[in-house]
Amino acid sequence: MLSRVAERMYWFGRYLERAENSIRLVNVNASLLLDLPAAVNKQIWNGLIEITGNTESFYKSHTKAGEKSVTHFLLADTSNPGALICCMKMLRENIRTTREIMPSETWEQINEFYLFTKNNLQKALSRGSRHEFLDDAMNFCHQITGLLSGNMSHGEAYNFVRIGRNLERADMTSRILDVGCMNLMTQKGDIPKAYDNILWMNVLRSLSAYQMYRQNVLDKVNGEDVIDFLIKDVQFPRAIGHCLIEVNHCVSRLPKNDHALRSITRAQRNISEMNAAKLIEDGLHEFIDEIQIDLAGIHNHVSQTWFDYSSNA
Repeated sequence: MLSRVAERMYWFGRYLERAENSIRLVNVNASLLLDLPAAVNKQIWNGLIEITGNTESFYKSHTKAGEKSVTHFLLADTSNPGALICCMKMLRENIRTTREIMPSETWEQINEFYLFTKNNLQKALSRGSRHEFLDDAMNFCHQITGLLSGNMSHGEAYNFVRIGRNLERADMTSRILDVGCMNLMTQKGDIPKAYDNILWMNVLRSLSAYQMYRQNVLDKVNGEDVIDFLIKDVQFPRAIGHCLIEVNHCVSRLPKNDHALRSITRAQRNISEMNAAKLIEDGLHEFIDEIQIDLAGIHNHVSQTWFDYSSNA
């Protein structure tokens, strides 16, 4: 496979997952606001900007984080590379020049998704029609993922899609945990402790993890178990442990994989040795920083090994 094609498949997987993450964050947190007082809502919107890692870019054009400004930034702002509209442009571009690799239905579905997003973004900015738009957009993401899984040969091209998707997914899980847990454990912004349970549940719901958490953890929602589940669980698809298993499986099937496999194994060893109770007392933020450094290292080895140069998101 040409390195150019492999790289486009990898970034296709990342941008598809990044688009879904933007949709998920807005949808879940907009629903959460119905259960929280106005004083807490302000912190939630600011937390969404922190999760994306684009705080500096956001405050260059906005004075405060509110419902309208953050929703626009995450969905429609062309200056934000993680915004839904930007992800859709890059998603379409990455498949446009390599569409012979994928099932024709996938190209058609992505075109339809792109046009739907472009023509209906204003609905997302209106509270009355936002939920419907975001649900439809999420369904497009799931349909495309299903088309690839069911109709595309699970060879090298599909492996690169899965590597990209799972690295992006693990990165988002670590970001949601980092911001969500720091807000809760330090009571950042004077968030009342009475809302801790709701906010821990929101961390889970931001990753569609609440139901699976309740099936696996036979206890009330609490910080230690949430952190343990979202980092170490090997069965839940959005847990970092599961994502690394998927990346390891795909990389193992590619040639010249020694450096990439070593970086994956190191990341897996670090999370397997994690003690959530001790981290909650001290060091959780630093530990999540280490996870993100490990994920960046895996990305760098993938880029240097198979794309011939370091890629930029």
